[in-house]
Amino acid sequence: MNPFNYKRRHTVSVDVGGIKMGSDWPIRIQSMTNTATDDIEASAAQCQRIAYAGGEYARLTAQGVKQAKSIGEISKVLRARGCNIPLIADIHFNPKAALAAAEVCEGVRINPGNFVDPARTFKQLEYTDEEYTAELGRIREALLPFIKVCREHNTAVRLGVNHGSLSDRIMSRYGNTAAGMVESVMEFLRVFVEQDFLEVVISMKASNVVVMVEAVRRLVEAMDREDMHFPLHLGVTEAGFGEDGRIKSAVGIGTLMAEGLGDTIRVSLSEEPEMEIPVARKLVEYIEQREGHDPIEGEYSKGYDPLCPERRATMAVNSRIGGNQQPVVIATYRPDEIDGAALQPDFYYSGDGLIDGMHQFLVPLAYWKGERNAYPLITLGEWERCPSTSIRFLQLPASTPVNRLEFLRGRTDTVLVITPVGKNIPGEEQALTHALDMAGINCPVIMRNNYADSSNEWLQVKAGADLGAVMLNRRADGIWLEAPNIHNRADVVRYAFAILQAARQRITSTEFISCPGCGRTMFDLQATVQRVKQATAHLTHLKIGVMGCIVNGPGEMADADYGYVGAAAGRISLYKGKECIEKNIPEEEAIDRLVELIRQNGDWREPVN
Repeated sequence: MNPFNYKRRHTVSVDVGGIKMGSDWPIRIQSMTNTATDDIEASAAQCQRIAYAGGEYARLTAQGVKQAKSIGEISKVLRARGCNIPLIADIHFNPKAALAAAEVCEGVRINPGNFVDPARTFKQLEYTDEEYTAELGRIREALLPFIKVCREHNTAVRLGVNHGSLSDRIMSRYGNTAAGMVESVMEFLRVFVEQDFLEVVISMKASNVVVMVEAVRRLVEAMDREDMHFPLHLGVTEAGFGEDGRIKSAVGIGTLMAEGLGDTIRVSLSEEPEMEIPVARKLVEYIEQREGHDPIEGEYSKGYDPLCPERRATMAVNSRIGGNQQPVVIATYRPDEIDGAALQPDFYYSGDGLIDGMHQFLVPLAYWKGERNAYPLITLGEWERCPSTSIRFLQLPASTPVNRLEFLRGRTDTVLVITPVGKNIPGEEQALTHALDMAGINCPVIMRNNYADSSNEWLQVKAGADLGAVMLNRRADGIWLEAPNIHNRADVVRYAFAILQAARQRITSTEFISCPGCGRTMFDLQATVQRVKQATAHLTHLKIGVMGCIVNGPGEMADADYGYVGAAAGRISLYKGKECIEKNIPEEEAIDRLVELIRQNGDWREPVN
């Protein structure tokens, strides 16, 4: 197998309440309740809705032993109603709760960042090698009773690392990095292997998609070195609400699934849990369509690092595309067709040659008249007939043999527009870019993907997974997203920008990092996210976190500029970066105080009408 062909990674099987996961089984879909776990009826009803929507596992938070036992009662209610969805307890900071949950749940998630180590304070600690080794011994001793109970009750375990909750001990040696996330889980995993307890699933989550993807890739490499083959749970934590959450999840999860990784997934949305299931199902269905696709020939170009890719080195064409320029967006619409769109594409395509003097256009060669703001879109067969111009766009199928393109070496006037031909769109598009590099052809590349879907959600999932993978791997200088059956054409343009933002390649809107909510959430998450957006959505230079509680909030928001975090019922704490600035503000005052905090730090900008 070369790296551009789709095939699932081999793993062992893990049994979670009779529903097995791993490479011998379908990719499983799951979600998490946002009810109070002690509310037995509400939690049971929500688990039923997750199951009826197609979810195969349901996770519930257990802050303490009481909540862990409540999950046992919820299980009894569900089984009496004929609903057999396995229940997984989500544990932070409380090993006693994990022990209690392991007796009544089909699975228990523990976080290596806070299961043994104390709550992080973001203080730099110093350890000698001997002290650090002693800490590892302490982890082992703490895990042994938990493993014993899980073995006795046939309870599966998820080791779930969050970028936002690495311990001070790990960060002192590895920093708040993907490498630190990997070592955090490997410390625990080695104990499970030593004890011959293999009913283990692993997740590596972050709100930053780039970090999340790198962490999973590094984890797989680390496990392979130690001959470990455990299933993976994939998800982008705090993905957000609406289209942003869907696209961000599709970019992160879809990129890894395209590489054959992932045995269970959760699309974490700041919405009702059952709304996550159809999105996840679409993503799985779309990626699995690649099974058995026509083989793609190719290999990585020299110097390419698949764990943490750097941007493909290209020549800048007319200081517009390639080189160090930010990736561009091209739209198959005239400007008047997307009037009112908040984001305007860099180039428009006019298939009939109609242009104006206000915007940059691509036009077919037959209609090109040499206008200063219009550039010809040509095929290989039209190359010789195209007059000299500052920029020409050469459209190529992804299957084009690179030996037909040798005349492009050293050219600084040509942008390549690659169109897919097979099922595995990101595989064939990236294979061609590596072949170009090996042939010494450094022209910038635009990926032109056309989708026939009339469903916005399907488009978000497909385009996010395909174009997101290409952009996360930094193989293109722009994207051209087409969806002729989507009614609102401004939506298509907005999705293109959202894909670039999710891949951290071009920031064009305020980034909201919002958790999906759970039983720990201290306020109405969906309504609060909308109110925060209304107040700050014009601050496109900022990242703002909205977190239901403090478990992951401060850590995930270390990547945000400002944060709004539930502190207690009706109380909010405000953060700048990872520093808590104001504690326990009444909820009704919190958004105004957030705006004032942004003003005080010189980051506020008045909205432009």
